[in-house]
Amino acid sequence: MSADATSTKVDNEAEGVTDDRRPTKAEGGDATAANGLSLRETFLALQGHARPHRGEIGLAAVALVGSGVLGLLQPLAVKDVLTAYGQGHDVMPDLLKLVALVLVAAVALAAGNFLLLRAAEGVVLAGRRELVRHILRLPMGAMRQQAPGDLLARATGDTSLLRQIVTQTLVQALTGVVMILGTLVMMAIVDVELLLVTIGVVLLLGVVVGVIMPRIRRAALSAQQSVGEMGATLERALSAFTTVKASGAEEIEASRVDAAARDAYREGVVLARWGSVAGTTAGLAIQIAFLAVLGVGGARVSSGAISVATLTAFLLYVLYLAQPVMSLTNVGTYFQAARAAVQRLSEVTRLPAEPVDSATSLMDGEYMRLTGAAALTFESVTFTHMGRTTPALDGFSLQIPAAGLTALVGPSGAGKTTALSLVERFYDPDRGRVLLDGRDLRDWGLKDLRAGIGYVEQDAPVMAGTLRDNLAYSAPSVTDTEVIDALATTRLLPLLERLGGDLNAVIGHHGTSLSGGERQRIAIARALLRRPRLLLLDEATSQLDAVNEAALREVIKELSARTTVLVVAHRLSTVRSAHRIAVLQDGALRSVGTHAELLRDDTLYAELAAHQLLS
Repeated sequence: MSADATSTKVDNEAEGVTDDRRPTKAEGGDATAANGLSLRETFLALQGHARPHRGEIGLAAVALVGSGVLGLLQPLAVKDVLTAYGQGHDVMPDLLKLVALVLVAAVALAAGNFLLLRAAEGVVLAGRRELVRHILRLPMGAMRQQAPGDLLARATGDTSLLRQIVTQTLVQALTGVVMILGTLVMMAIVDVELLLVTIGVVLLLGVVVGVIMPRIRRAALSAQQSVGEMGATLERALSAFTTVKASGAEEIEASRVDAAARDAYREGVVLARWGSVAGTTAGLAIQIAFLAVLGVGGARVSSGAISVATLTAFLLYVLYLAQPVMSLTNVGTYFQAARAAVQRLSEVTRLPAEPVDSATSLMDGEYMRLTGAAALTFESVTFTHMGRTTPALDGFSLQIPAAGLTALVGPSGAGKTTALSLVERFYDPDRGRVLLDGRDLRDWGLKDLRAGIGYVEQDAPVMAGTLRDNLAYSAPSVTDTEVIDALATTRLLPLLERLGGDLNAVIGHHGTSLSGGERQRIAIARALLRRPRLLLLDEATSQLDAVNEAALREVIKELSARTTVLVVAHRLSTVRSAHRIAVLQDGALRSVGTHAELLRDDTLYAELAAHQLLS
């Protein structure tokens, strides 16, 4: 079997490291599968988002309610102006009072709106920070179940709806109720009979709005989920952009995104339809109430029961009632949308995250950890990826002493990459233990554990940013001299020269301007700058040419004299000089020895070596 012919992607899939892995109960599952929030849970979640800004929200509410109360006094001031005109009195005092009420109410409204919008932006900021931090702390198994595009939609679109929680739901509900109650009180002062007519009409049509609200919630949740699915579909195409272009599949992918966009459009139209019905019903209620009051009130004016000024004031209150009634209708609509957003955010934040080790800091590379090479032991380790029936590791045992180079080799699917994932505690064994310096990995704080490990994965990522950003990613306090030494060690000085000798040169998104070998060596240099006690290399030379591979072999050999190096390799040329080579097959340890010993004693290893002309 030719290891060179086996792609790293195939090796990943064969070992169970695929996106269809279902996480354990402890790791959490797909966010979209979470149960919906109850009404009480929704209110508690909304309260939790708003609590840090309750002072500012309270001030905004006072200003807005104050503006509304001043507005309630305006129809009475109008009545006084009309009465003064009718009786031939001086209208200037009453007119000045009306102008003062209007101006002060406007200032209070402006101040309240500003405070409210500022608090709303703070709620959105806090929601995004909380969500992103939680996402980044998800266990590997839980993260593999999430579509990145959908997570992006939740972190951007759904968190934006938190703004409506403050501006449309919390404060508008309060001010709307206060304004309606205040308006009804003022109506009662003006004329009780006309008040009863108004209440009857509004309540009748209010029942219709109450029936519509559950449909709005369902439509809002479906619309937001559709947007997330569209983002996931687009992310799928963008993450495989080279393959899309090479396969001539632009139209196919465009059609998939188009279908998802159409689904989002249809759900948005459904939401718009029900929202329009609710708003129209509320507006219609006020219009019918106005006409009913005008009819009944006109008759009362004709009979001499009330004056024209009284009817005018009451009609102004009916019109004034429109704003808080519409506001409460909008509150119902926005609350359903906000409830759907909070549910989608909670689906992620309720997934169990990795613990935060508060006693340990990774800043500036100052780690609370031991020094010197680490010893590693696998004790009868069994681990099965969820969704699989065959264990990736089955009773695997191996002792790796401190310092030296140990290589894991074997056919694809033997469990090599899984073994490294267990060392990093991306997953925990189902049975057995992995020990570092004689201590179960589960007894280590995650930061302490990972601080002492350098890990170079198969598809070495390059972050968008500068060359220095990438190299010093996990050790931000390193000096330029140390960075250049790492570049020299990994044979990357020609790259630095190509970038004009500037460590702060931008290398682009995903390092698309770099070769695969350069990206891999950047990942190796990044790991070396971490000064790890244990260095894990997963197919670290798979994309290197023969010259750079040979040079890197010398680097690894030199490193192994002072640290523990564990290498997963298909290229046996990379590990033929290893201190010990462990051959894995079907998740179990088959044999351990040097290259020469395994050529003599292990037929599987001899076959692998023969295919690579190393026997």
